[in-house]
Amino acid sequence: MSQKQLAMRASTTQSAISRIELDKTSPTVETLRRLLFLLGEDLTLGAEKRDFGIDWTLNEERLKLSPSERVAYGLAMAEQMIAISPNVRAEPA
Repeated sequence: MSQKQLAMRASTTQSAISRIELDKTSPTVETLRRLLFLLGEDLTLGAEKRDFGIDWTLNEERLKLSPSERVAYGLAMAEQMIAISPNVRAEPA
């Protein structure tokens, strides 16, 4: 379907359709829904839980440790990070 044909069906102008296609304007969700409907499509919106890159199973494992074991684990991890860091300064003698 041409821009002109869609514009006629949507009771708008061909230039308005062109601006949407060229990403020069952002249509409302309702306008987008209506245009897609006229093109024989349905607009479907959804939401998904975001992946923050956190391994929750590791958190669960750490919480099984006692508080002192968690502190010891944290200190060991910090020491490892310091050891591999290229920005570590030597302590004065």
